Amino acid sequence: MSILSLQSVSKSFGALTVTDDVTFEVPQGQALGIIGPNGAGKSTLFNLITGNLTANSGTINFEGRDVTRTSAMDRCMAGIGRSFQIPQPFEKLTVYENLLVAATHGRRLGEAAVRDDCADILERTEMIRRANTPAGQLSLLERKRLELARAMATQPKLLLLDEIAGGLTEAECQSLIGTIRDIHAQGVTIIWIEHVLHALTSVVERLLVLDFGKVIGLGDPDAIMASREVQQIYLGIEV
Repeated sequence: MSILSLQSVSKSFGALTVTDDVTFEVPQGQALGIIGPNGAGKSTLFNLITGNLTANSGTINFEGRDVTRTSAMDRCMAGIGRSFQIPQPFEKLTVYENLLVAATHGRRLGEAAVRDDCADILERTEMIRRANTPAGQLSLLERKRLELARAMATQPKLLLLDEIAGGLTEAECQSLIGTIRDIHAQGVTIIWIEHVLHALTSVVERLLVLDFGKVIGLGDPDAIMASREVQQIYLGIEV
């Protein structure tokens, strides 16, 4: 069963087409990686899935329901959560307070109803020891972990990760990969945009490649990375 399906989804800004007739499905419980050169339309695709942008044409279905024209808030409530490439927490609030904001607004529940869930998410994302630390005092890895925790606080069935490993050292990256693997193992479907390929391929079961808004490859990660077209477009290798 597919938790998400896109059929012929396109998005243009004036004469510039940034998402061009994109069609794919994500089975429930799978982890899908998305790669492509800068400007390929990856973040725009995320914004279309979450409702931050509205497609010009095509349909987006989540759990069998057409959400193409529904709001970002409605999609969040339905179970689509995301992290952003550049973490922007409420810096004067503590880590725990940041989670409370995400959980109460993302699920429209009172603080008492989400308190235990927030504590559990802090444990799962290895941020419990920083619960009372203002977010503005966190390291880059901790800010990335908080970004992941805030997305998890909305209780997503589908989690979108936007270059969450970017800028981290190898050791930090491996630490974060372990947390993402654990989240995926608990049944959360993941779509992950990433330029750190070894991080991505250590988690995902399939890779989708975008170039100029078009899907040019979708399948097994090893087969996709061995493709001559992908090597030319994404890696810039003459083959």
